[in-house]
Amino acid sequence: MRRYFLVLLCWFAPRAWAQAPACTPLQDDRILAKDLAAVIPAFLLIPPETLLGNTPPPGSQHILHHSDLLSLAQRYAVPLEGDASACFERAMEPLDRNRLLEAMRAALKIPDARIELAETSLYPVPLGKIEFGLERLGTPASPDQRSPVLWRGDVVYGEGHRFAIWARVRILAQCKEIVAAEDLRPGRVIEPAQLRVTAEEGFPVSLKQRLSMEQVVGMTPVRPIAAGSVLRPELISRPNDVGRGELVEIEVRSGAARLVLTARAESGGRSGETIAVRNLESNKVFSAQVAGKGKAIVMTEFMKAE
Repeated sequence: MRRYFLVLLCWFAPRAWAQAPACTPLQDDRILAKDLAAVIPAFLLIPPETLLGNTPPPGSQHILHHSDLLSLAQRYAVPLEGDASACFERAMEPLDRNRLLEAMRAALKIPDARIELAETSLYPVPLGKIEFGLERLGTPASPDQRSPVLWRGDVVYGEGHRFAIWARVRILAQCKEIVAAEDLRPGRVIEPAQLRVTAEEGFPVSLKQRLSMEQVVGMTPVRPIAAGSVLRPELISRPNDVGRGELVEIEVRSGAARLVLTARAESGGRSGETIAVRNLESNKVFSAQVAGKGKAIVMTEFMKAE
């Protein structure tokens, strides 16, 4: 019985294999007549740019069976002989590590950065452009951590399609940081003498949050910052144009009429923000919109006494 089964297997296997045509890899998103003619020359009679179908997604196949080819042959008066079929698939290739590194360096924009690929996705990828974005780069627990982090990217292929890829990387670079040289207090403008620049080798954590000296000087801390702390965007803000307790020049507008008076700010704010101010004569509190350093505007139709 076993011998009989092996004989049947040997008889059917070559025929089953023969019915599965070898797939032709394509880079374009569409299957054209010229692609079919490259496999079956009889179809050279069809105009080469004739659309026959769409190239399947990576990992899939588009098979034109004999019945499909007969239908095409009849439509275009193509003499078709034999039991033919055709197969097309998306052109794929192994993920090239050198191209990965080039794409990562382009994203980092740090010429002297050292990038080590610890692990990458192993599956084949479509032919296209490799892209990595900083927003998809993982961050270690601390800049001196040497374990690899995950960085996700894409191969952009065809007409803007994206194929996900990933890599685990170690990145070392000389990182410049703006550090508080002394304790910084909220509400006080940061001066150059209160800052220093450090440069140490490590993972460039601040790629997404890097600040320059120019971006920090003149700002105010949003909470106390201890000496030696690295300045980050979320720790500082632009100072108020009007501070609480300051005298403010108020311009009251009512149609074409204008009235200017002096009031005391009960709260602080920046241009465009609404603050509470107190009339020095009536002692009444009302709202005004900050219009610059030490100035605010009141529209009478919105003026509310409290």
